[in-house]
Amino acid sequence: MEKFITKCEAETAAVAKKFAETLEPGSIVAFKGGLGAGKTTFTRYMCEALDCRDDVSSPTFALVHCYRAKFPICHFDMYRINSFDDLYSTGFYDYLDSGAVLVIEWSENIIDFIENEDLITIEIKRLGDTEREITIERGEG
Repeated sequence: MEKFITKCEAETAAVAKKFAETLEPGSIVAFKGGLGAGKTTFTRYMCEALDCRDDVSSPTFALVHCYRAKFPICHFDMYRINSFDDLYSTGFYDYLDSGAVLVIEWSENIIDFIENEDLITIEIKRLGDTEREITIERGEG
């Protein structure tokens, strides 16, 4: 487990970009953190480090945005997903086999429906207006 305290957005960006270097096709990144914690901001900088050519924004209403980068990235928002049937209806399981990096905001809503020993969990806690505690935990696969 790795833990970082960042004092500003630039420091958070540096953590996200360094983390992005460890990703490979098929990686699954599960975010935890409340509203305004910085999940989408972290994702934006992570994608930037992977040469993303698209605008990165929260997929709140679309549920998923896919980005072109060093390898495909699919960015999910599972805030309104509460059951296996809800998750299945998003097409999520098709993305698992695509080889894309999957980035999942509000992963706690679907964690019981994902079986992946290589899951990477990132928890972001808001400590102040710009200060964050970022914890990265890698699965044991």
